[in-house]
Amino acid sequence: MKSRYAVAKEVFVDSVDTMDYIELESSYKAFKKLEQSIEKPLKMILLFGSPGTGKSMLLGRLYEKLKDKKEIHYFDTPAISQKEFYHKIFLVLTGKELPPNTEVNFSALVNYCKKLRGKREIVILLDEAQMYGPELMEKIRLLSDSRAIKFIVSLHKTEDEDLIAKAHFQSRIWEVVELKNASVEDLATYIHKKLLKRNLFEIANSLKPKHIQMIHKFTRGNFRECNKMMYAIFEVSEYYDLHEPNKINYTNMSRKIIEMAAIKLGYIHV
Repeated sequence: MKSRYAVAKEVFVDSVDTMDYIELESSYKAFKKLEQSIEKPLKMILLFGSPGTGKSMLLGRLYEKLKDKKEIHYFDTPAISQKEFYHKIFLVLTGKELPPNTEVNFSALVNYCKKLRGKREIVILLDEAQMYGPELMEKIRLLSDSRAIKFIVSLHKTEDEDLIAKAHFQSRIWEVVELKNASVEDLATYIHKKLLKRNLFEIANSLKPKHIQMIHKFTRGNFRECNKMMYAIFEVSEYYDLHEPNKINYTNMSRKIIEMAAIKLGYIHV
């Protein structure tokens, strides 16, 4: 017999699938700001946020909404080398793939972009840009100077990435969008909406404000940590549901189960 918590557990498997996107007030504001920024004569836009604040999901959502309206491309996985990055840019510009061993002359690439100025406006979403080295970041800056390609650069907000941004883009970034961890209210909305999308009404109702407060305290409102926490909570609940159902309160989540999940994830040390 399958536990009612098995489906709830899978709801919180960490994913960047835009079908799993949950619109919150904070993410809506960030999305609209990005959307409006694309319409401005900007060369670069910076999307900042700690890991787990939803940057990849936001970029994916932006791409899905605009792909039929604009010439927009989503580089969701960083290139492992400058050569691979040049090949990806060449494909965007020409619609043609180069043979794997072909070398691309970067100066020629920039000059080609300059010829496109005023004829095409290409938007490239660069996710996980902290994986690019300083030399490649400088090349991205030079490509943006052509004004044929507009970059939205997503970076983890850490001290090193702050320095990268300041060193390479300070004079070129005219818009910064920052994502932060969720408030208690946003986290409650996030958790309940994810469960309700799968018609898990009873389980959603079992999570009261006091439980959300606990989860927020442990995860600090970070969506990635929240997903891990909710998965662990429902994993523990699933065990008791299958083996000791008399210990489960199906209408009111047990604090002990939340604490057990927190111990499992290392939030509580015993």
